[in-house]
Amino acid sequence: MRFSPALLQIISVNLNTRLLCIGLLSIAFSTASLPGLLCAQDTELRFGEDVPTEVEDVYQRGLNWLVENQAEDGGWSGSRSGRGGGVGNSGITGMCIMAFLASGEDPNFGKYHKNICAAVRSIIRGQDQKTGYLPGSMYHHGFAMLGLSEVYGVLDDDLVWQGEADTKNKRTIGEALELAVRCATTSQKNNQWGAWRYSPESNDADTSVSGAVLMGLLAARNAGIKVPDESMDKALEYFQKMTTKQGSVGYSGIGGGGSKNLQAISTLVLSIGHRKDVEQYEGLTRQVKGSIEYPGNSYPYYFRYYMAQALFQADFDSWKKWNRLTMRQLKDQQSDDGSFKSSHGEAYGTAMSMLALALNYRFLPIYER
Repeated sequence: MRFSPALLQIISVNLNTRLLCIGLLSIAFSTASLPGLLCAQDTELRFGEDVPTEVEDVYQRGLNWLVENQAEDGGWSGSRSGRGGGVGNSGITGMCIMAFLASGEDPNFGKYHKNICAAVRSIIRGQDQKTGYLPGSMYHHGFAMLGLSEVYGVLDDDLVWQGEADTKNKRTIGEALELAVRCATTSQKNNQWGAWRYSPESNDADTSVSGAVLMGLLAARNAGIKVPDESMDKALEYFQKMTTKQGSVGYSGIGGGGSKNLQAISTLVLSIGHRKDVEQYEGLTRQVKGSIEYPGNSYPYYFRYYMAQALFQADFDSWKKWNRLTMRQLKDQQSDDGSFKSSHGEAYGTAMSMLALALNYRFLPIYER
């Protein structure tokens, strides 16, 4: 069996027993639950080939920028400068955590261990202790929940708070995740659509915000956090209702007529939610495969982030073509300091661009096919 460079890197460092056992158990459970699929699945798809030099260069420069621009509170800003605190920007901080983990960085003893721990503390400290809400919108809540889910189980909770005199709102990652899941499911129960909008109290819904929250819930469930089946079913049914047989996806209200961004989101959540057998999925697959050269219009970072995962799940060969184009585009667009300029701030643009290339590493659990 040939392992990815990221996994070889993890094995080669001095991991503690807990992390190693978690990794082995994860492989064992995955193999046990999908015996036929793993035997038949292309090892290139599961473990990848050597990571292209262009991806490594973009990624390392991006990581360097994130380190240099991390705020004192451990978060990253949504401002254009990229500087400032992480308060109210929990989702951006969650994406930055994902960016560190995606290339196989060891969160316990690796080069960026302190950066990852500080980012996790920032999210936990900013969480509402009563409601579990991760500010500053349900977009942020979903992305922050996703980041916490991916670091849960591989980062020792004791290390997160080691040496910290200020332990305000101190919780384990698991406790913070459970609160975040409760917030999301409570919000969903009070929503007439069985989905989400910008505020936890919103009664309307859209597929963009709902995609962010649903991916956070799916990741939490994959990590071992209890998420009610009813919540998953309602959210996935919402996406089915919003998607036509031709693969058009509505933004809010009734289905159909939305953007290519939404087609990528719907493809992804139905894939991760094990709904590839629904009639809408075939139309979605045709749509995303036909959008390989689509530039993403006014939301290019958002589009690339979702398109990478949608194509990887729907059609591996199409993802390979898209990936070759995207790595060249991002190499040309990256600033000299390693950042990516975005209307939502450099931290957002940088993290999302790195994650658009992260499937080259095949490391994060949520990226498994």
